[in-house]
Amino acid sequence: MSFLQSMNISGSALTAQRLRMDIISENIANIDTTRTQKGGPYKRKMVVFESKDQTNTIFSQMLNNIKGIDGIKDANTNKGVEVSGIIEDEEPFKLVYNPTHPDANEDGYVEMPNVDSLKETIDMMEVVRAYQSNITALNAIKEMASKALEIGR
Repeated sequence: MSFLQSMNISGSALTAQRLRMDIISENIANIDTTRTQKGGPYKRKMVVFESKDQTNTIFSQMLNNIKGIDGIKDANTNKGVEVSGIIEDEEPFKLVYNPTHPDANEDGYVEMPNVDSLKETIDMMEVVRAYQSNITALNAIKEMASKALEIGR
């Protein structure tokens, strides 16, 4: 695996995590939105990741391919992560008693979005850690390339 391919893998992960961060921010911003253009309260959105490499091989086969043991050098395959979709959470809406709210039903209950601030906070912490890990990997790749250039002097 070339160092440029390694940078592409980390770069794709950074891009995917950035989109996930944006979706989490949108969820938090709409935590009290009871009326959307579609009608009804806001539905929590989630990002679905998918491997760019669509070969369904087990890890040992992939490792052997990279080493060239099976005679197949898999160096030019597009690898990394991509966003395959953004889905809506089908968890039911929360009912809150507030008869003075304009969106209250005849019993005085308002359907509130299915966004949980604790879940969103935990998801955001996970995104930040993944983002930091990929930045660390990019910095390590950059340092290795720099050291390789120093050897040639």
